[in-house]
Amino acid sequence: MNGKLPFNGPIGVFDSGYGGLTILRQIRKLLPDYDYLYLGDNARAPYGPRSFDVVYRFTLEAVRHLFSQGCPLVILACNTASAKALRSIQQNDLPDIDPSRRVLGVIRPTVEKIGELTHSGVIGVLGTNGTVRSRSYDLEISKLYPDFTTVSQACPMLVPIVENDESDSEGADFFVRKYVSALMGKDPRVDTVLLACTHYPLLYDNIRRHVPESASVITQGDIVAESLADYLRRHPEIESRCTRNASCTFSTTENPDDFTRLAAIFLGHSIEAVRVTL
Repeated sequence: MNGKLPFNGPIGVFDSGYGGLTILRQIRKLLPDYDYLYLGDNARAPYGPRSFDVVYRFTLEAVRHLFSQGCPLVILACNTASAKALRSIQQNDLPDIDPSRRVLGVIRPTVEKIGELTHSGVIGVLGTNGTVRSRSYDLEISKLYPDFTTVSQACPMLVPIVENDESDSEGADFFVRKYVSALMGKDPRVDTVLLACTHYPLLYDNIRRHVPESASVITQGDIVAESLADYLRRHPEIESRCTRNASCTFSTTENPDDFTRLAAIFLGHSIEAVRVTL
């Protein structure tokens, strides 16, 4: 693509599965005029247990696909892809694919916001096994705020609870209480709890009930949306290439009927999806 005239098109939003829909929902709420193309690599999800090399390869394939659909800008609305693939794609691949396009992640803007909210400097992270094992938030927080302390708690049951539409069940409450208690038990000074999985906003009210009132609970959707709005203001050369027809299309690498059914849980309304091959 290098050397060709720039494309105008939708903003691409990528996730390995469904959780990125919570990011997309908040982006569209704040920036409703733009066109969006969502891609879920559901056939190969979850990414969390996979190696850095595999996540990088899968994410690059998704980015290339979204670029082929005319997207001048792609948001990796996936913590695992942001942690394991973003930097390599930005530094090593974009210069060859098309240096006029951009790929952005969700970890950096989230961590920047944390610094504005904490008073104790002790951050709690609730995430998947993959995100917690990668230590991506620990490393990014220590890079920006070397005096902060980060404690993390893996929550392996929360994603299946959300995807089975059991967010309001007694079982959900049991596991949320268990995980929050374990997190706070690691350091009671935690005053900011980050929901480091894009599924977890659907459990926000439940999590909020079990986190101490004095602590903030942060979801990523609003943060990423505000960061994107700021980015577009600061980069008119990218913003001018993002088309504005207030449209949103959905694609998946898995059965589109399954995607449509589960997407309604995350978006609160029905959509139609098409299957694509990466």
